[in-house]
Amino acid sequence: MKKYIGAHVSAAGGVENAPLNAAKLGATAFALFTKNQRQWNAKPLTEKQIEAFKMNCEKSGFTPSQILPHDSYLINLGHPEQEALEKSRNAFIDELQRCEQLGLDRLNFHPGSHLKKFSEEECLDRIAESINLALDKTTGVMAVIENTAGQGSNLGYRFEHLFHIISKVEDKSRVGVCIDTCHAFTSGYDLSNKDCARETFDLFEEIVGFDYLKGMHLNDSKKELATRVDRHDSLGKGFIGMDLFDFIMKDDRFNQIPLILETPNPDIWSDEIEQLKSLVR
Repeated sequence: MKKYIGAHVSAAGGVENAPLNAAKLGATAFALFTKNQRQWNAKPLTEKQIEAFKMNCEKSGFTPSQILPHDSYLINLGHPEQEALEKSRNAFIDELQRCEQLGLDRLNFHPGSHLKKFSEEECLDRIAESINLALDKTTGVMAVIENTAGQGSNLGYRFEHLFHIISKVEDKSRVGVCIDTCHAFTSGYDLSNKDCARETFDLFEEIVGFDYLKGMHLNDSKKELATRVDRHDSLGKGFIGMDLFDFIMKDDRFNQIPLILETPNPDIWSDEIEQLKSLVR
């Protein structure tokens, strides 16, 4: 199957457990945190953990192109204050290095926030500068920018923001985008039927380009269109509805990238994965 479908699974007890947790769901893709996402520091990965992770991925049939690790929520690569910016940049480099050790080829992250301290453009430039610095210190891992709902002072809620950052990244082969469907919808891109979905993704192609799409988060939304609030819902239960997910499953432009559920009820992830698989032509 050309569609890689999975969920953001737990890595409790060690990263090596994530591929096994994904396999139990019948997933062909997965996302994970390589460290506690709500703490700045983490113990380095051990050789034993790294080997076990790689072995469990192989055993469960997961290649790097089916895995979308996510960085810590604390990181703000566009922070207006130097000290906090340095802290975020160092943490981001650490996250890229962890991916490198695990043999993973991409790292998903939220771009950053201006905290109402300077302009959107200055913040976007700073995010790109942070990415350049981090890519210089690592090899083989792509920085994958996630679109946001635009809550508070978070940037990345317009396709233009994503393009702005990409345009300033020196090594274009090591930057990509992850589109979260809930974030796109609540930031103002209508996805509630197939015609709207087609229009939105045609716009994405025009502004950013599908070449940069390296993963997706498939989530319905508890909030209405353009509310700028990030609240995920189970597939078909929110304001987006199933039309969008049917559209994605039948469109080849979404092939061979991790399509990841972050829907709120882990108990039905295996059902949602089955449901998505059944929509593929």
